Amino acid sequence: MARILISSAIPYINGIKHLGNLIGSQLPADLFARYNRAREHEVMFICATDEHGTPAELAAAKAGKPVDEYCTEMHAVQADIADRFGLSFDHFGRSSSDRNKALTQHFAGRLADEGYITEVSEKQVYSHTDGRFLPDRYIEGTCPNCGYDKARGDQCENCTKQLDPTDLIDPRSAISGSTDLEVQETKHLYLRQSALKDQLDAWIDSKTDWPVLTTSIAKKWLHDGDGLQDRGITRDLDWGVPVKRGSEDWPGMEGKVFYVWFDAPIEYIAGTAEWADAHGKPDAEWQRWWRTDKGAEDVRYVQFMGKDNVPFHTLSFPATIMGSGEPWKLVDYIKSFNYLNYDGGQFSTSQGRGVFMDQALDILPADYWRWWLLSHAPETSDAEFTWENFQAGVNKDLADVLGNFVSRVTKFCRSKFGEEVPAGGSYGPDEEALIADLQTRLEVYQTHMDAMEVRKAAAELRAIWVSGNEYLQSAAPWAAFKTDPDRAAAIIRLSLNLIPVYAVLSAPFIPGAATAMLTCMHASATAWPHSMAQALSALPAGHGFDVPENLFTKIEDADREDWKTRFSGTRG
Repeated sequence: MARILISSAIPYINGIKHLGNLIGSQLPADLFARYNRAREHEVMFICATDEHGTPAELAAAKAGKPVDEYCTEMHAVQADIADRFGLSFDHFGRSSSDRNKALTQHFAGRLADEGYITEVSEKQVYSHTDGRFLPDRYIEGTCPNCGYDKARGDQCENCTKQLDPTDLIDPRSAISGSTDLEVQETKHLYLRQSALKDQLDAWIDSKTDWPVLTTSIAKKWLHDGDGLQDRGITRDLDWGVPVKRGSEDWPGMEGKVFYVWFDAPIEYIAGTAEWADAHGKPDAEWQRWWRTDKGAEDVRYVQFMGKDNVPFHTLSFPATIMGSGEPWKLVDYIKSFNYLNYDGGQFSTSQGRGVFMDQALDILPADYWRWWLLSHAPETSDAEFTWENFQAGVNKDLADVLGNFVSRVTKFCRSKFGEEVPAGGSYGPDEEALIADLQTRLEVYQTHMDAMEVRKAAAELRAIWVSGNEYLQSAAPWAAFKTDPDRAAAIIRLSLNLIPVYAVLSAPFIPGAATAMLTCMHASATAWPHSMAQALSALPAGHGFDVPENLFTKIEDADREDWKTRFSGTRG
């Protein structure tokens, strides 16, 4: 049994996330977690809300609420939606937790002790109208790289270029819209990433199995232009982790907080500690996942994220871990994703463009979205959501293939043999060929899942469903029943046994439908089918079952057009 630590990039607290956010990190991470639990590995799956920095302050101000109250409410909202989407986090924490504050301050102290923190006087934008400095996202303007006129002071959402607020053309305050801005001098702490460049470079070179997308982004940051730059880890904000050197005050840093990129990934560790606290477990229980001197040396740590988060997870967070001089667990594999675009444009939280997670669940059950998103995951290039493709994927894959198989088999059995697995007949060459084919496909499916090749795994799972349909169509129990009822019974017995097998294999993708299949077959405790021959004889003659309601309802053209129109505008 392996021990697998999984973290999903933690979403900002500022509102409900769209489908592009979902497929970029949380959903594929859940797929991998569910699969590894099914294979009987020990899994710790951690996520949280990212509650500090400008996004939280701006969203709270817009909502007219104190920022801490806003964050508490939105954490509950995001946790509820995640649960309804079937995201099986072991813990869904908060970066504003006491655990994260203490760990962030601890790492800052350790980095300072090791000589990796320096104090820098820098120029920063001050808004006379707002009476405050305007770091990162408090400033909007035109991107100097691509000309996008709504670029933020930390990153251009259009071209993904990392920016500093002073880089923007025609900058304005995101709070008041004022252009009465002045560049003034202030002091901040910087993480000396450049001093760790060679160590980071060698570490990344050792990760020969990482996706090209991950390593190419990391290498670009390491070697393009002037190479890896030191990066500020503090900001002039009211909301965040107060700047301290461990538990001690940091002279000259009074009133400042740590920059959100610095404290947010530390929440992966803190979230595991929060899990231990919530379950009344001692510190040793979370440390065995994170401290290589406490048992974490045999843990495989996998991170899931969109490509915009790759620089922080390949360079900045590892620099924090390495620079601390302490035996913390480094990530073993980073699964990064390109962008999912929306119907000819881009998803955008700030502009409200696209389908958001709560809206999706108002329309259809989670499994419809989970299947389409995972089977179209933007792994090797950007992908695009269109309503036509979504309708086709749901109708052809879920309704016509999987749902149709379950319906045909159970209804036919009920009409000819009753609601129990029929006796009579024996498996012949057709059944042996199907079992052999499914065994081969199972092994291919497992290989893709182990390698986190999401689209390939989805395609192989669909092929497994198709194999059952093709067998049923070829064996034609409805015809065999007329002349050889025992032959028909054998066909149906094998087909009924396929349903719980399909349920277990499909559960990482579509857990709701999987539960429905197991329930109707009275087989809720079915294990992973290591041997298809054994799995397809698990339900003996006489085993009862229920004929389920349709697992999936087809999307009609009228519904598709209605949704396309309804979501063509911005979210209110």
